[in-house]
Amino acid sequence: MFTGLVEVRGSVIELVDDPPGQRLEVDVGSAWSAESSIGDSVAINGCCLSVVEIGESSLVFQAGPETLARTNLGELAPGDPVNLERPLPALGRLGGHFVQGHIDGTARVVDVTRDGEWVTMWFEVPAALAVQLVSKGSVAVDGVSLSVVDVEANRFSVALIPHTLDVTTLGMRGPGGRVNIETDVLAKYVQKLVSGDEANPADPADPADPADPADPADPADPTSARGDCS
Repeated sequence: MFTGLVEVRGSVIELVDDPPGQRLEVDVGSAWSAESSIGDSVAINGCCLSVVEIGESSLVFQAGPETLARTNLGELAPGDPVNLERPLPALGRLGGHFVQGHIDGTARVVDVTRDGEWVTMWFEVPAALAVQLVSKGSVAVDGVSLSVVDVEANRFSVALIPHTLDVTTLGMRGPGGRVNIETDVLAKYVQKLVSGDEANPADPADPADPADPADPADPADPTSARGDCS
């Protein structure tokens, strides 16, 4: 369980094919590395992965084919920045909102409006995810806990303060950029209770990528986009 408060912005060192997935090495700094253990959970751009190897100032993770396909982790390249957060301690302070690290889908940045050092950013999302968003509700974008400003049929907006722009990858996102989305877990339970539908909704494919067809499989399936955290 995470909070959506990014602790540090790391940098991708390398991605190595590890069929059927990939090994991802991230520069996290020597302090983080020294405090880490094999098997630790870390949210990378909001996607929970487990540490499989520890370097002097880096951590290595394994990402399966579903994680690579359903999140933006499959698009990473050496040198790319990533948002990093470790799990919330049992007695820790919850400064954001409950974030599971299980990505529901991706969104595309469609508009960036600047007002001095502040930014309003709009994202296009599948309609199946838009219905789980409400104005003033919470959403995790690339692992960053944010408050929703406006919601439309297939898009939503957030307001980004200068600090968030400075310390997370969102300050580097422009139109066309693909981000990971995790909606509030409470919204999912409420939606299911209200609808009375025992079946899970169809998998929300990326609306801006015609090559990414909707998959009728359960998007909450552990093999989809939750990495290997359990």
